[in-house]
Amino acid sequence: MKFELNTPGKIIFGAGSLVRLGELLSHWGKRPLIVHGRNPDRAKLVQGELAKSGFEAHLFSVRGEPTVTEIAEGRKQAKAAGSTLLIGIGGGSAIDAAKGISVLATNDGDLFDYLEVVGRGKSLSQPGLPCIAVPTTAGTGAEVTRNAVIASPEHRMKVSLRSAFLLPRIALVDPELTYSLSPQVTTATGLDALTQLIEPFVSNRANPATDGACREGIPRVARSLQRVVEDGLDSAAREDMALASLFGGLALANAGLGGVHGFASAIGGMFDAPHGLICGILLPFVVAANLEALKLRASSSPASVRYDEVGRLLTGSNKAVAADGLAWLKDLRQILNVPGLSSLGVEKKHIPEIAAKSAKASSMKANPIDLTVSELEGILEAAF
Repeated sequence: MKFELNTPGKIIFGAGSLVRLGELLSHWGKRPLIVHGRNPDRAKLVQGELAKSGFEAHLFSVRGEPTVTEIAEGRKQAKAAGSTLLIGIGGGSAIDAAKGISVLATNDGDLFDYLEVVGRGKSLSQPGLPCIAVPTTAGTGAEVTRNAVIASPEHRMKVSLRSAFLLPRIALVDPELTYSLSPQVTTATGLDALTQLIEPFVSNRANPATDGACREGIPRVARSLQRVVEDGLDSAAREDMALASLFGGLALANAGLGGVHGFASAIGGMFDAPHGLICGILLPFVVAANLEALKLRASSSPASVRYDEVGRLLTGSNKAVAADGLAWLKDLRQILNVPGLSSLGVEKKHIPEIAAKSAKASSMKANPIDLTVSELEGILEAAF
């Protein structure tokens, strides 16, 4: 058995832990660039608090999942401000932007030199500026991953910038920062967290360390996602979801993902749709297709046994099998009112293009079984 485990320099978890931010930054200089999403309120609050300790923080915003152009502009602003470190505060988009800016600030060339699929895929040669990740959603796990998802509008694709240099120096996870999330955002990000626990668990790159994270995380989502959608101030459920998201990030960073995220890369690049919602729409249909393909072509694959365990982890029944887990996922989709692909603006005429792009996505490489183009198109058809 051989495996590697990539993790951030330090993980700090707990309600109220944001108050420690100033003390954690002190040895990396006094000029952070704070990267945030559409709403600047929390970033401005952090900026004000840091100013009391002598920090001169500048703000940089991204409006959604960061684009190649936004990362380049962020590098320009970081250099102009003399920034000595990056703070990403927000959802996965803000954190990924901070991670991307941190490494582009210290490496020559443009982003296309380093991007997968649509770029030249070169390796980053220099560590980035120190980056501290502070998630305000519970879904992406970006605070502990070694990649940043970047949108390339000209290619109509979302692809990854990937390197161990993108691992944040500190992941500071404070569940209290998620209390104000709307039910819609809570649903979408929670479904992303669930997907990022199931896919690494059945991945062809799974290892004992990631298995432990998934086994701990899946039941937390199963017992708490519906609760927290119904009551955003349920502190125990919020903590469960924040921890599940963290575990999902650790798992995907070290075991990869699968078909759902392969599709999400393509669909997210073609349509302005929330990543977590794409995952929630597709998860049951990808699981169903994987189970059928395993039955037909690889009945002795360990992934079949893994899916049985997913069934037990989701349902809480030690007698459950894969079919029970799939039924549970379908029920959850109904309970949370998850729509179909058409709600994202996807039409059936787009199916061939989405399937072709998805087949090339890096996430697809870790799917437990290779899916044919016909199977990929069938998943999309079913998800309408």
